[in-house]
Amino acid sequence: MKPSKTDYRGGDALVLATPHLELVVTTSVGPRVVSLCSRTGRAGNLFLELPANAPRYHGYYLRGGHRLWHSPEDIVRTYQPDDEPLAVKFVPQGVALTQPTEAATGLQKGMKIELPAARTVKVTHTLTNRGQWAVECAPWAITMLRPGGYGVLPLLPKGDHAKGDLLPNYALVPWTFTDLSLPVWQQRRNFVGINVAKATYAQKLGITNYPGWSASWIDGTTFVKYAPVVRGASYPDLGSCFEAFTNGEVLELETLGALANIAPGRTATHVEYWTVLDGLPRPDTDAAFDKKLAPAVARWLKTL
Repeated sequence: MKPSKTDYRGGDALVLATPHLELVVTTSVGPRVVSLCSRTGRAGNLFLELPANAPRYHGYYLRGGHRLWHSPEDIVRTYQPDDEPLAVKFVPQGVALTQPTEAATGLQKGMKIELPAARTVKVTHTLTNRGQWAVECAPWAITMLRPGGYGVLPLLPKGDHAKGDLLPNYALVPWTFTDLSLPVWQQRRNFVGINVAKATYAQKLGITNYPGWSASWIDGTTFVKYAPVVRGASYPDLGSCFEAFTNGEVLELETLGALANIAPGRTATHVEYWTVLDGLPRPDTDAAFDKKLAPAVARWLKTL
């Protein structure tokens, strides 16, 4: 289905849709995906929409939805505004959006949104160095989910010490303000649950290796995002390839690309895949995760 024009808060935007999902991307600012809905569910927009008059955060309009940053987080480099119109190029399965080069960093962000299948969104994030010297950073894809949901961070399959599994294969990375004793973090055998409603102040957790997907359940619809982990690559934030943030008002599911020393004229690329699944139970128990969510995600991953 060809993208159609729409208005988003007085600016230009595009609607992309299949029989199963619909999303809205801005073209007057961004690049941002500001809405994602299941057309067969009842949850409405799964993404957070901040008020139009919300104040800037370190000079940056968060707006909500899905955005592209560069990591590691820096109070100046990361928070460069994305308030200008984008270059728009239609591609066979969607649209490619490119913002003007950031004057302060020399980096140019791009986001290509494609619908390769009825239940799948492919989002290709790019950071291109238009400056005169190399910049070391990583693409950082952040999805802001609206409050009231439940997040899931899957863990790698368990090993067997008796069979010679003697070494670790991942590490959890808490931030300085993270309190793992809080009920927001629910430690299960095969996943870490994120009970957003239990967060009364900011909490963040990273992981250095995981199955590559994460999920958020809201009102009967589950949003899933997947980005394969690059084996042997270096990642920011003590090696984190995935990070989750919540303060009770939002759940952010964040994937990171590998750290790269981006030379002038070169591009770092990071790809995510999304889907929405209707009718699954809230994945806050071992049974709901192991017997419902994980098998449903496995079936979807086989289609990629």
